[in-house]
Amino acid sequence: MFKASLNLFLLLMFFNLLGAKDNPCLLINESEADEIRQSISEYPIFIKSFNNTKAKLDKTLAENIVVPPPGEAGGYEHEKHKQNYRDMQSAGMIFQLTKDEKYALFVKQMLYKYAELYPTLGPHPLSHKQAPGKLFHQMLNEAVWLVYTAQAYDCIYNWLSPEERQHIEKNVFKYIVEWFTEVYPGQLDRIHNHGMWIAASIGMLGYVLDDDNLVEMALFGTKKDGKGGFLKQLDLLFSPDGYYLEGPYYIRYALRPLFLFAEAVERNQPEIKIFEHRNGIIGKALFSSLQTVFPNGNFPPINDASRSMNVKSIGPVIANNIAYHRFGANPNLLAIAQIQNQVILNKAGFVIAKDLAEAKDSPQLNWQSVEFSDGYDGKQGGLGILRHGSGQDQTMLLMKYGSHGLGHGHFDKLHFSYFNQGSEVIFDYGFARWVNIEPKFGGRYLPENDSYAKQTIAHNTVTVDQKTQNNANRKTADKVSAERHFFHSTPEVKVMSAKATKQYDGISMQRTMFLLEDSNFKQPLVLDLFKIKSQSEHEYDYPIHYHGQIIATNLEYDAAIKKQRPLGDDFGYQHIWDNGGGKTNKPLRFTWLNENRYYSLIGVSDDEMVVKFGRTGANDPKFNLRSEPLLVLRKKAKDHLFASVIEAHGYYSEASEKSVQASPRVNEVKIIGSNDKATVVEIAGKNFQWQVMVTNEEASDFEKHKVEFQNQIYEWTGNFKIIKN
Repeated sequence: MFKASLNLFLLLMFFNLLGAKDNPCLLINESEADEIRQSISEYPIFIKSFNNTKAKLDKTLAENIVVPPPGEAGGYEHEKHKQNYRDMQSAGMIFQLTKDEKYALFVKQMLYKYAELYPTLGPHPLSHKQAPGKLFHQMLNEAVWLVYTAQAYDCIYNWLSPEERQHIEKNVFKYIVEWFTEVYPGQLDRIHNHGMWIAASIGMLGYVLDDDNLVEMALFGTKKDGKGGFLKQLDLLFSPDGYYLEGPYYIRYALRPLFLFAEAVERNQPEIKIFEHRNGIIGKALFSSLQTVFPNGNFPPINDASRSMNVKSIGPVIANNIAYHRFGANPNLLAIAQIQNQVILNKAGFVIAKDLAEAKDSPQLNWQSVEFSDGYDGKQGGLGILRHGSGQDQTMLLMKYGSHGLGHGHFDKLHFSYFNQGSEVIFDYGFARWVNIEPKFGGRYLPENDSYAKQTIAHNTVTVDQKTQNNANRKTADKVSAERHFFHSTPEVKVMSAKATKQYDGISMQRTMFLLEDSNFKQPLVLDLFKIKSQSEHEYDYPIHYHGQIIATNLEYDAAIKKQRPLGDDFGYQHIWDNGGGKTNKPLRFTWLNENRYYSLIGVSDDEMVVKFGRTGANDPKFNLRSEPLLVLRKKAKDHLFASVIEAHGYYSEASEKSVQASPRVNEVKIIGSNDKATVVEIAGKNFQWQVMVTNEEASDFEKHKVEFQNQIYEWTGNFKIIKN
């Protein structure tokens, strides 16, 4: 009710605020351009960004302008239209900063070419069941084109004659507006990153044209009732902590329209206080996204995501600059800017470039362990991140226990990733897609994205009876989430715990993961306790997707040398080769080499547990999937606890032919006992023995616990206790 009233208040206020304005008005104004022009060479990162943009643009200006007809996604035509809007936006900004009319002329000539083409276009012929654009196969790309083109048009608006403006608006913008607001109006109101792009594009164009109707629809939805549009997207797409429901990869993409449109709103209607909306949710969106990144700057590939996308992409650059300007100087944002090594060419970029140049010391990232709530109400689980150390050598452990993530979501509750010494050691496959590579399904999502990458077995979480969580039904998965249990972080102990009770009928799961620091180890240990409870027997598969080369194992195994078969028939198993497997009645030990570091999985095993070696690539005749290894611990049981440790140890250099400590210090992990109340395990090695106690009941920092296992009583207060001997 409060949000509805607030949006109604903003809607009523809107009519009194929007008035005539001067162009440019979106990202820069005349006085700011004058100020920057006078000091443009003073700050290295700004002049570098300016010179790089100008050099690329000058090369483009020496070539003929080409505006091709629509083409295949990822093909020449598609990429040319993308380059055109980037070039127009760059030319507009360079024109403002130099007042050299050749850049304004370039934008005008390009828009005149589009004015010839656009009236002839219908829906894109290759939309593949998506809401089509006209230039592009989907409306999303059309909206991105308009976001950039609106900025370019804004920068040359006053330079154009009224007749020239009328020609462009009548033959280009009129058709796009009709397409977005009349032919496919539902897309603007969609609670999705596509909807945010469309809202931003219409709103930014509205400010440039001084069109109240367009701005109103962009902010409040096509019906102007507050049930759609930008403000509703801010209310529903982010948790109260700012975590984006589609995951870090897609917030990286959504950061562009989020911050570009917010900046335009702030400049044109500051009384709306857009950066204060919902307790500063726009700023929280950036901070939460940046705090998820691996130490190398890459975003974790949660849900549909690239494994190589990083903070240097343009969305985080734009957002980082604007946030630093609007929310105040922040050392972590300054450190991010240094990593990005580029800024946007407006006042926000100028401010952060100035502070970076004047900083006494080189800024360093200092992200700490953090937990984010998920869901617009903050009650749909969350995302936990444990960090140890600093810089590129930082260890990071991530666990996903939030909402599904809409159409880009994966069936992966209680999945984890482990990053250490500069690489993702235990990894998430990410999406199955070769972006913009036309021969690979037009650069779109591959069929294997559904048949493998989204499936539970493609992640580091337990699969039941070789089936995917929620039976791979997205509508069902969107209605449920995992649940946070507890989260704790101190220099010595970092732990997170979560539960999944609605992903498999009649089965409850709880995963508790520790980063344990101790003088016996140069790197923190990862302790994983994955508890499963059911009323009937099932087959549980515990996969570990690792990068590296197998070094040693104590398994008695048979390798599938002569013939290989898929590990299963469906739910992603059909894409995994069964490379063999075996058993051991001793504590499982499996060691592999990743770059210059050895890693060992030491886990509880018995005569009934089977360990399988696997590799992706089965039933993949077009070689769409990457070939990557995994280990699967398989156990038939009713209730079960997978208890294991991952130890990083030693060093290897092929160049110097040097190998140090190729074997782990941990000898075994032993289950002392586990029931509905608590779990107690023991970690042992030469000269050390630890006991770890964890509550399986409702979390509380103050609750006292007492359990008896193997004729010994264990007592503690709080959610866990660690005793080191």
